[in-house]
Amino acid sequence: MGPDDLVDMQSMASRLWSPRSRFHPGQLAWSRYYRPVDPFGLEEGEEISIWSDGSETVGFGWAEAPDWLELQVDPAHPEVAEEVVEWFEEVSDAEQQSALVMEGDVAEQALAAAGFAPEEDGPFMVHHVMDLADLPPLPALEGYGMRPVEAGEARARAAVHAAAWSDVAPSLVDERAYTQLMAAWPYRVDLDWVVTDAAGDLVASALVWLDPATGAGLVEPVGCVPAHRGQGLARAVTLAALQALRSAGGTVAQVTPRGDDAYPGPQRLYRSIGFRPTARTVTWTRSLE
Repeated sequence: MGPDDLVDMQSMASRLWSPRSRFHPGQLAWSRYYRPVDPFGLEEGEEISIWSDGSETVGFGWAEAPDWLELQVDPAHPEVAEEVVEWFEEVSDAEQQSALVMEGDVAEQALAAAGFAPEEDGPFMVHHVMDLADLPPLPALEGYGMRPVEAGEARARAAVHAAAWSDVAPSLVDERAYTQLMAAWPYRVDLDWVVTDAAGDLVASALVWLDPATGAGLVEPVGCVPAHRGQGLARAVTLAALQALRSAGGTVAQVTPRGDDAYPGPQRLYRSIGFRPTARTVTWTRSLE
């Protein structure tokens, strides 16, 4: 997978974007560069294939691991979904396989025909969307400051993200990964915001990705280090990034937190800002044992 492949996938995601579509171009950039990678190669066990109609990308399959498929198919080309699923069968040797799509996605029929079934329980994500004209005002933060990231701050920016997510799972984001991320389209430093404490250390962050073709911005990711939680920093820095998004020409924002009862906090935070749910993901799984 090279940079041109990512751009092809992002161009399709942009062309098809709606509040109910699976991917935003920024999500694909984050998924590619959230850990250090060879920009011209794939990890062991990772595979990707892209389908085109002339010069237009109409589908892709991204086996991020042998047991996990990410895919998107242009609804105008439903036959591509079957080809993507068949391709995954060829490249995967996992006995348990899963694929993630939006509820009602064009690929559901192909997954069902191949023996996949939707999971009734377990984690899922919910797209939330808001009109940027409806942003609430920024709260006052006594003892803290907020600002966009600077170009040379990849190490500190990676560190605050890793610290914020340390209680969820060990983060793979480091200086190299964040340097690659900052070089990827559609990253912009003016839409990458941080909170600083009295000592000037970074303690919370929010990254927003603007797709100028649609005016849609994606919030991905947001975090606050454990020692500074409970003071509204994640909400405040998200609002600051969204205000910057609006100033940059964005008209609508999307965020995709967990929707199941096991992890309700982020969903409450985003709804307090004004985000409203639109559509959810569904994990389809099959066993080849």
